[in-house]
Amino acid sequence: MASILIKNATIVNEGKQTQADLLIKDGFIEKIDGQINIPADKEINADGLHLFPGCIDDQVHFREPGLTHKGNIASESRAAVAGGITSFMEMPNTVPNTLTQQLLQDKYDIAAKSSPANYSFFMGASNDNLDEVLRTDAKNVCGVKVFMGSSTGNMLVDNPNTLEHLFAQSPMLIATHCEDEATIKSNLEHYKQLLGDNIPVTYHPKIRSEEACYLSSSMAVELAKKHNTRLHILHISTAKETNLFSNDIPLANKRITAEACIHHLWFTDADYETKGNLIKWNPAVKTEADRDEILKAVLDGRIDVIATDHAPHTIEEKAQPYLQAPSGGPLVQHALTAMLELYHHGKITLEQIAEKMAHNVATIFQIEKRGFIREGYWADLALVNLNNPWQVNKSNILYKCGWSPFEGSTFKSKVVSTIVSGNLVYDNGSLVNEKSGQRMTFNR
Repeated sequence: MASILIKNATIVNEGKQTQADLLIKDGFIEKIDGQINIPADKEINADGLHLFPGCIDDQVHFREPGLTHKGNIASESRAAVAGGITSFMEMPNTVPNTLTQQLLQDKYDIAAKSSPANYSFFMGASNDNLDEVLRTDAKNVCGVKVFMGSSTGNMLVDNPNTLEHLFAQSPMLIATHCEDEATIKSNLEHYKQLLGDNIPVTYHPKIRSEEACYLSSSMAVELAKKHNTRLHILHISTAKETNLFSNDIPLANKRITAEACIHHLWFTDADYETKGNLIKWNPAVKTEADRDEILKAVLDGRIDVIATDHAPHTIEEKAQPYLQAPSGGPLVQHALTAMLELYHHGKITLEQIAEKMAHNVATIFQIEKRGFIREGYWADLALVNLNNPWQVNKSNILYKCGWSPFEGSTFKSKVVSTIVSGNLVYDNGSLVNEKSGQRMTFNR
């Protein structure tokens, strides 16, 4: 493994920016100092550039196995490292659903052969696989995923007894998708009676409403408090839900944490007019007031991490009428640059981006030696030019599906290089090492 010396970087880490050199050896950060003159196999001049801890995305859908016409672990993790995301946690609603230990291991085997990014995979829960869930090794698996509301796939957990047992007995963190199925069905029937089957996508946030989200999220919080479960609620999409979370204790001591996603921090319901099904997600993108309150909760520590919920579909699938078009969209390549755009607009600091997209994810999931720029930690790093404008277009999109909801947008910041587990994997627009990813492990 080649040693790498990064010279003159502005390191963004643990609440501050410092000018320093950084030496990588045998996959780890060997030394951080104002000036390092030790010979290395490769030297990177980072003068004028910012060095971030590699982003850790705690929610992606990379579509393998079974849905690989949309994406696969190799293609989507390549897009991730091009965007400065060095580690991902992938969801179980592939085909077949990841509901057994063998199916879970199959995904790890695929990633070991094909992923340039570090990886972990959630064990899936259903109404009848509690015994399999309880066999999950907490040191080697990021968590258990529970769909408390319908979404892509057939993994809805709606049996009250199952939920009670899961929350009481889970050996590790439970990550939940929270939308109330009965409310969604009622809303959908209401709008079908009004509009027939030709419902415009603008009604998506009315069908998958604030009430649907809050009913489910509040129930998850109630169950977690009852059983002292380690709960992490994914993709908060409403202002009302932000009040379920607190910022009055240190993150490492929290039993209930929350995630915001890029699309809920960027788009609003006004964007359905121009973007249509391209911004159809579950939970739905909602109002400007919701977006602003979610960002406020991110900044004040009620919401702990920023992720993507990267979920590619083909453009042909998205072009179908609203009721047939699947929910989800590709985001990993553009997540960090989108957040840096919010920095340029004065809405978030660089230090907060590093905290919410790397540090806090590592803390919440208890990831071993990742998420921080520290001596002795794995070298997972993203080198960024904050002043190199570029436009998202078909020619530079790396997702297998070939499109992005950000197409046509110009970002001021650009990821220059990405280092994963000590290997340079992305450099100046090219993937240079495609099998560097390591399986993440956890201090549990």
